[in-house]
Amino acid sequence: QDQLVESGGGLVQSGGSLRLSCAASGNAFQITTMGWYRQAPGKERELVASITTFGAAEYAGAVKGRFTISRDNTKKLMYLQMNALKPEDTAIYYCNFRRNGVAFGSWGQGTQVTVSS
Repeated sequence: QDQLVESGGGLVQSGGSLRLSCAASGNAFQITTMGWYRQAPGKERELVASITTFGAAEYAGAVKGRFTISRDNTKKLMYLQMNALKPEDTAIYYCNFRRNGVAFGSWGQGTQVTVSS
């Protein structure tokens, strides 16, 4: 099981952009589907996007067309490019390994994204 560290969050104005990064260590990243998750105040943690080892991506309906998930297997990095941000995107964003449609790694500290109105 790899260690995962999220970064890139911050405070942005509505309509702005951010790029989140997820850095992995160890050998599992290159052979594992990955996912970005978020948890907003008062809500359950939800899957935002997922990406297979070869780059096939899926998105939650709320972010489709605005967010792009990508990965660089040689650098063991995963990204979430977030454009046209809305206040409802405000949440702590996490990355994790996925197996059989569920997260199976340990949850890290995440990175805070705050979008002002």
